[in-house]
Amino acid sequence: MHLTHWLSPAFPTGAFAYSHGLEQVIALGAVSDAASLEHWLSDVLHHGAGWQDAVLLALALAPDADLDALDDMAQALQPCAERWQESSEQGAAFARTVAQITASPQPARTLPIAVAQAARPLSPDPAQVIALYLQGFVTNLVTIAIRHVPLGQGEGHAVLARLLPPIAALAGRAARAGMADLGTACPGADIAAMEHECKEVRLFRT
Repeated sequence: MHLTHWLSPAFPTGAFAYSHGLEQVIALGAVSDAASLEHWLSDVLHHGAGWQDAVLLALALAPDADLDALDDMAQALQPCAERWQESSEQGAAFARTVAQITASPQPARTLPIAVAQAARPLSPDPAQVIALYLQGFVTNLVTIAIRHVPLGQGEGHAVLARLLPPIAALAGRAARAGMADLGTACPGADIAAMEHECKEVRLFRT
């Protein structure tokens, strides 16, 4: 239940303010309905930041993990300033709130490393942590698409429901992954995030 609480999109990390480049993709018309949203989210999950964060989270949950080194790696892997901001600011907000709840120090780190740091004392199943993390990530983006495409609530949550089994499978794979499995191949999402940095008028921070 602690994990469900911490990894809910309602947890005060400010996630609602970050679109992970989705605002730009919608503006370009590449995401315009439920089908194109599902395709974009699936790619980000399997080939982009979803997989990358999942592997980082798995590595950081290991008992002998060097969290400082993994946090440095997580920062270095961000493809642009806005994505670095997204992970760093949400991670700092997550750590700050968990510290207030648990009365234990939680240094500010990128989001996947901050989550792992908080979860380690619970001795959790890594696949479960990763699945809940990815579900929260995708739920936030679906909520953004419902408001901004716009999609109906039913259409949006049907997309989310269809992505839950792939999320569970991806979490299982990531839980067994190692450092050699880190990497992304989702240039469309990365370029959208870079283009978003140049927008003069925006609704979301990223």
